[in-house]
Amino acid sequence: MSDDSQESFDLERITKLVELMEQHDLREVKLMRGDQKWILRRGAQEVQPVYSAVPAAAPAPPPVAVPAAQPAASDAPASSGDGTVPITSPMVGTFYRSPSPDDPPFVKVGDKIKHDTVVCLVEAMKFFNQIKAEQSGTIVKILASDGDPVDFGQPLFQVQPE
Repeated sequence: MSDDSQESFDLERITKLVELMEQHDLREVKLMRGDQKWILRRGAQEVQPVYSAVPAAAPAPPPVAVPAAQPAASDAPASSGDGTVPITSPMVGTFYRSPSPDDPPFVKVGDKIKHDTVVCLVEAMKFFNQIKAEQSGTIVKILASDGDPVDFGQPLFQVQPE
């Protein structure tokens, strides 16, 4: 296994992530670094690496046993009563509206977005994760500010669906 922690996820990091998942009652965490993508899930499924087109050279970690998670009420976005739906954080981390302090924000109020539009970044464990809208429509409200800590499932934006 390579000593370069920039190339792979090691067992210690995965163990820390599982502990964080348990502490915050998280059901799933997605990690991406370069062409590597990992999804950690609590419950009946084992922890499994998912590779993109070019698989990493690091061996897969052994499965980690974790207690079963509570089933989610619904995976569909919940409407707020005014016809808008939230874009929520898929993980615990730090919210950023732009790729760097000198760049413009990914989206602003009034912007039309598609389901695959990157709307922000959430930094988790030194990984910057692009968060996609997963909903087409118009941004009507931005609910988080740069540098804000965000939780799993926390609304970040309100969108008026098309």
